[in-house]
Amino acid sequence: MSKSLQNKVALVTGGSRGLGAATARSLADAGADVAITYVASAEKAAEVVKELEDKGVQAAAFQADQADATRAPQLIDDVVARFGGLDIVVNNAAIGVESGKTIDDPSIDTAELDRMHATNYTGVIAIIRAAAKVLRDNGRIVNIGSGIGSRAGHPGFTDYAATKAGLIGYTKGAARDLARRGITVNLVQAGLMQTQMEPPSPEALKSMVSALAIQRISDPAETAPVITFLASPAASYITGAVIDSNGGYTA
Repeated sequence: MSKSLQNKVALVTGGSRGLGAATARSLADAGADVAITYVASAEKAAEVVKELEDKGVQAAAFQADQADATRAPQLIDDVVARFGGLDIVVNNAAIGVESGKTIDDPSIDTAELDRMHATNYTGVIAIIRAAAKVLRDNGRIVNIGSGIGSRAGHPGFTDYAATKAGLIGYTKGAARDLARRGITVNLVQAGLMQTQMEPPSPEALKSMVSALAIQRISDPAETAPVITFLASPAASYITGAVIDSNGGYTA
Protein backbone atom coordinates (compact mmCIF):
# COMPACT_ATOMS: atom_id res chain seq x y z
CA MET A 1 0.00 0.00 0.00
CA SER A 2 1.22 3.50 -0.81
CA LYS A 3 2.49 5.39 2.24
CA SER A 4 1.00 8.67 1.05
CA LEU A 5 0.55 9.93 4.62
CA GLN A 6 4.00 9.13 5.96
CA ASN A 7 5.26 11.83 8.37
CA LYS A 8 1.70 13.09 8.84
CA VAL A 9 -0.12 13.24 12.17
CA ALA A 10 -3.83 12.47 12.28
CA LEU A 11 -6.45 12.84 15.00
CA VAL A 12 -9.55 10.65 14.79
CA THR A 13 -12.25 11.41 17.34
CA GLY A 14 -14.23 8.44 18.57
CA GLY A 15 -11.48 6.19 17.30
CA SER A 16 -11.87 3.29 19.72
CA ARG A 17 -14.59 1.51 17.75
CA GLY A 18 -16.73 1.43 14.63
CA LEU A 19 -15.95 3.82 11.79
CA GLY A 20 -13.43 5.70 13.93
CA ALA A 21 -11.32 2.61 14.56
CA ALA A 22 -11.58 1.56 10.91
CA THR A 23 -10.45 5.04 9.85
CA ALA A 24 -7.54 5.01 12.28
CA ARG A 25 -6.40 1.69 10.79
CA SER A 26 -6.73 2.99 7.24
CA LEU A 27 -4.74 6.16 8.01
CA ALA A 28 -2.04 4.09 9.71
CA ASP A 29 -1.87 1.79 6.67
CA ALA A 30 -1.13 4.93 4.64
CA GLY A 31 1.73 5.77 7.00
CA ALA A 32 0.19 8.38 9.32
CA ASP A 33 0.83 8.54 13.04
CA VAL A 34 -2.59 8.47 14.68
CA ALA A 35 -4.17 9.90 17.83
CA ILE A 36 -7.63 8.69 18.79
CA THR A 37 -10.12 9.86 21.38
CA TYR A 38 -12.54 7.90 23.51
CA VAL A 39 -15.06 8.71 26.23
CA ALA A 40 -15.22 5.64 28.46
CA SER A 41 -13.86 2.65 26.54
CA ALA A 42 -10.22 2.92 27.66
CA GLU A 43 -9.58 -0.80 27.16
CA LYS A 44 -10.89 -0.77 23.58
CA ALA A 45 -8.89 2.39 22.85
CA ALA A 46 -5.73 0.71 24.13
CA GLU A 47 -6.38 -2.27 21.85
CA VAL A 48 -6.70 0.02 18.84
CA VAL A 49 -3.49 1.85 19.78
CA LYS A 50 -1.62 -1.46 20.01
CA GLU A 51 -3.01 -2.50 16.62
CA LEU A 52 -1.86 0.79 15.07
CA GLU A 53 1.61 0.53 16.60
CA ASP A 54 1.91 -2.97 15.17
CA LYS A 55 1.57 -1.33 11.75
CA GLY A 56 4.78 0.59 12.43
CA VAL A 57 3.34 4.01 13.27
CA GLN A 58 3.12 6.04 16.45
CA ALA A 59 -0.28 6.04 18.15
CA ALA A 60 -1.91 7.28 21.34
CA ALA A 61 -5.37 7.51 22.90
CA PHE A 62 -6.78 10.55 24.68
CA GLN A 63 -9.85 10.55 26.92
CA ALA A 64 -12.18 13.36 25.83
CA ASP A 65 -15.91 13.88 26.11
CA GLN A 66 -16.82 15.83 22.98
CA ALA A 67 -20.06 17.02 24.59
CA ASP A 68 -17.91 19.40 26.66
CA ALA A 69 -16.74 21.90 24.06
CA THR A 70 -14.47 23.67 26.55
CA ARG A 71 -12.10 20.68 26.50
CA ALA A 72 -11.35 20.88 22.78
CA PRO A 73 -8.37 23.29 22.99
CA GLN A 74 -6.65 21.11 25.60
CA LEU A 75 -7.20 18.00 23.50
CA ILE A 76 -5.56 19.63 20.48
CA ASP A 77 -2.69 20.93 22.62
CA ASP A 78 -2.14 17.43 24.06
CA VAL A 79 -2.03 15.84 20.60
CA VAL A 80 0.45 18.42 19.32
CA ALA A 81 2.62 18.00 22.42
CA ARG A 82 2.65 14.22 22.01
CA PHE A 83 3.27 14.07 18.24
CA GLY A 84 4.97 17.39 17.47
CA GLY A 85 2.28 18.71 15.12
CA LEU A 86 -1.05 18.02 13.47
CA ASP A 87 -1.93 17.54 9.81
CA ILE A 88 -5.27 15.70 9.67
CA VAL A 89 -8.42 15.89 11.77
CA VAL A 90 -11.25 13.41 11.31
CA ASN A 91 -14.31 14.48 13.28
CA ASN A 92 -15.98 11.10 13.65
CA ALA A 93 -17.26 11.00 17.24
CA ALA A 94 -21.05 11.19 17.41
CA ILE A 95 -24.00 9.73 19.25
CA GLY A 96 -27.59 8.91 18.34
CA VAL A 97 -30.30 9.01 21.00
CA GLU A 98 -34.08 8.75 21.21
CA SER A 99 -34.12 7.15 17.75
CA GLY A 100 -37.54 6.87 16.18
CA LYS A 101 -39.25 9.25 18.61
CA THR A 102 -41.03 12.16 16.94
CA ILE A 103 -40.62 15.68 18.34
CA ASP A 104 -44.16 15.62 19.77
CA ASP A 105 -43.63 12.34 21.64
CA PRO A 106 -44.37 13.08 25.34
CA SER A 107 -41.76 10.54 26.46
CA ILE A 108 -38.86 12.10 24.59
CA ASP A 109 -35.87 13.04 26.76
CA THR A 110 -34.89 16.54 25.67
CA ALA A 111 -31.81 16.49 27.90
CA GLU A 112 -30.52 13.54 25.89
CA LEU A 113 -31.25 15.42 22.67
CA ASP A 114 -29.33 18.42 23.98
CA ARG A 115 -26.38 16.14 24.77
CA MET A 116 -26.52 14.84 21.22
CA HIS A 117 -26.46 18.37 19.78
CA ALA A 118 -23.44 19.16 22.00
CA THR A 119 -21.59 16.02 20.90
CA ASN A 120 -22.46 15.94 17.21
CA TYR A 121 -22.39 19.64 16.40
CA THR A 122 -21.04 22.17 18.91
CA GLY A 123 -18.34 19.75 20.06
CA VAL A 124 -17.19 19.25 16.48
CA ILE A 125 -17.12 23.00 15.90
CA ALA A 126 -14.96 23.46 18.99
CA ILE A 127 -12.44 20.93 17.72
CA ILE A 128 -12.33 22.53 14.28
CA ARG A 129 -11.78 25.97 15.78
CA ALA A 130 -8.97 24.73 18.03
CA ALA A 131 -7.35 22.59 15.34
CA ALA A 132 -7.47 25.33 12.70
CA LYS A 133 -5.05 27.39 14.77
CA VAL A 134 -2.35 24.71 14.73
CA LEU A 135 -2.93 22.61 11.61
CA ARG A 136 0.04 22.67 9.32
CA ASP A 137 -0.42 24.22 5.89
CA ASN A 138 -1.98 21.81 3.37
CA GLY A 139 -3.68 20.00 6.22
CA ARG A 140 -6.96 18.13 6.05
CA ILE A 141 -10.22 18.23 7.99
CA VAL A 142 -12.76 15.51 7.29
CA ASN A 143 -16.11 15.70 9.05
CA ILE A 144 -18.33 12.65 9.28
CA GLY A 145 -21.96 13.34 8.55
CA SER A 146 -24.89 11.15 7.64
CA GLY A 147 -27.22 10.77 4.71
CA ILE A 148 -29.93 11.73 7.20
CA GLY A 149 -28.39 15.22 7.20
CA SER A 150 -29.50 15.64 3.58
CA ARG A 151 -32.61 13.47 3.60
CA ALA A 152 -34.33 12.67 6.87
CA GLY A 153 -36.34 10.00 5.13
CA HIS A 154 -38.22 8.75 8.20
CA PRO A 155 -40.04 10.19 11.22
CA GLY A 156 -38.18 10.28 14.49
CA PHE A 157 -34.75 11.55 13.43
CA THR A 158 -35.32 15.33 13.53
CA ASP A 159 -32.62 16.28 16.01
CA TYR A 160 -30.06 13.83 14.66
CA ALA A 161 -30.72 15.15 11.15
CA ALA A 162 -30.27 18.72 12.41
CA THR A 163 -26.85 17.97 13.92
CA LYS A 164 -25.62 16.42 10.69
CA ALA A 165 -27.17 19.06 8.42
CA GLY A 166 -25.46 21.77 10.47
CA LEU A 167 -22.09 20.18 9.78
CA ILE A 168 -22.65 20.56 6.04
CA GLY A 169 -22.86 24.33 6.35
CA TYR A 170 -19.93 24.53 8.73
CA THR A 171 -17.82 22.37 6.43
CA LYS A 172 -18.47 24.63 3.46
CA GLY A 173 -17.72 27.77 5.46
CA ALA A 174 -14.53 26.36 6.95
CA ALA A 175 -13.40 25.27 3.49
CA ARG A 176 -13.59 28.91 2.37
CA ASP A 177 -11.88 30.21 5.49
CA LEU A 178 -8.91 27.84 5.40
CA ALA A 179 -8.30 27.46 1.65
CA ARG A 180 -5.65 30.19 1.62
CA ARG A 181 -3.45 27.87 3.73
CA GLY A 182 -4.03 24.88 1.49
CA ILE A 183 -6.19 23.23 4.16
CA THR A 184 -9.14 21.33 2.74
CA VAL A 185 -12.36 20.68 4.63
CA ASN A 186 -14.79 18.03 3.43
CA LEU A 187 -17.66 15.97 4.75
CA VAL A 188 -18.43 12.29 4.25
CA GLN A 189 -22.09 11.35 4.59
CA ALA A 190 -21.84 7.86 6.02
CA GLY A 191 -24.73 5.43 6.01
CA LEU A 192 -26.08 2.51 8.00
CA MET A 193 -23.19 0.46 9.28
CA GLN A 194 -22.27 -2.10 11.87
CA THR A 195 -21.26 0.09 14.84
CA GLN A 196 -22.11 0.34 18.53
CA MET A 197 -24.15 3.53 18.13
CA GLU A 198 -27.71 3.23 19.44
CA PRO A 199 -29.63 1.46 16.64
CA PRO A 200 -33.06 2.55 15.40
CA SER A 201 -36.05 0.34 16.09
CA PRO A 202 -36.24 -2.87 14.02
CA GLU A 203 -39.14 -1.41 12.04
CA ALA A 204 -37.25 1.81 11.28
CA LEU A 205 -34.09 -0.13 10.42
CA LYS A 206 -35.97 -2.34 7.97
CA SER A 207 -37.54 0.70 6.34
CA MET A 208 -34.17 2.50 6.11
CA VAL A 209 -32.45 -0.49 4.50
CA SER A 210 -35.27 -0.73 1.97
CA ALA A 211 -34.63 2.91 1.01
CA LEU A 212 -31.04 2.17 -0.03
CA ALA A 213 -29.97 1.47 -3.57
CA ILE A 214 -27.57 -1.14 -2.15
CA GLN A 215 -29.93 -2.81 0.29
CA ARG A 216 -27.66 -3.88 3.10
CA ILE A 217 -25.90 -2.45 6.13
CA SER A 218 -22.30 -1.51 5.35
CA ASP A 219 -19.05 -2.39 7.04
CA PRO A 220 -17.05 0.59 8.44
CA ALA A 221 -14.08 -0.62 6.37
CA GLU A 222 -16.03 0.38 3.25
CA THR A 223 -16.14 4.06 4.25
CA ALA A 224 -12.75 4.42 5.96
CA PRO A 225 -10.83 4.45 2.62
CA VAL A 226 -13.02 7.33 1.41
CA ILE A 227 -11.93 9.33 4.45
CA THR A 228 -8.29 8.38 3.94
CA PHE A 229 -8.46 9.51 0.31
CA LEU A 230 -9.80 12.92 1.36
CA ALA A 231 -6.93 13.14 3.87
CA SER A 232 -4.35 12.36 1.20
CA PRO A 233 -2.37 14.56 -1.20
CA ALA A 234 -4.45 13.10 -4.04
CA ALA A 235 -7.45 15.10 -2.79
CA SER A 236 -5.67 18.47 -2.78
CA TYR A 237 -8.24 20.09 -5.11
CA ILE A 238 -11.33 18.83 -3.27
CA THR A 239 -12.74 21.11 -0.59
CA GLY A 240 -16.16 22.07 0.67
CA ALA A 241 -17.46 18.80 -0.77
CA VAL A 242 -20.14 16.49 0.58
CA ILE A 243 -19.26 12.92 -0.38
CA ASP A 244 -21.88 10.19 -0.02
CA SER A 245 -20.79 6.78 1.20
CA ASN A 246 -24.21 5.49 2.19
CA GLY A 247 -25.32 2.85 -0.25
CA GLY A 248 -27.40 5.26 -2.30
CA TYR A 249 -29.61 6.53 0.54
CA THR A 250 -29.48 10.03 -0.96
CA ALA A 251 -29.77 8.86 -4.57
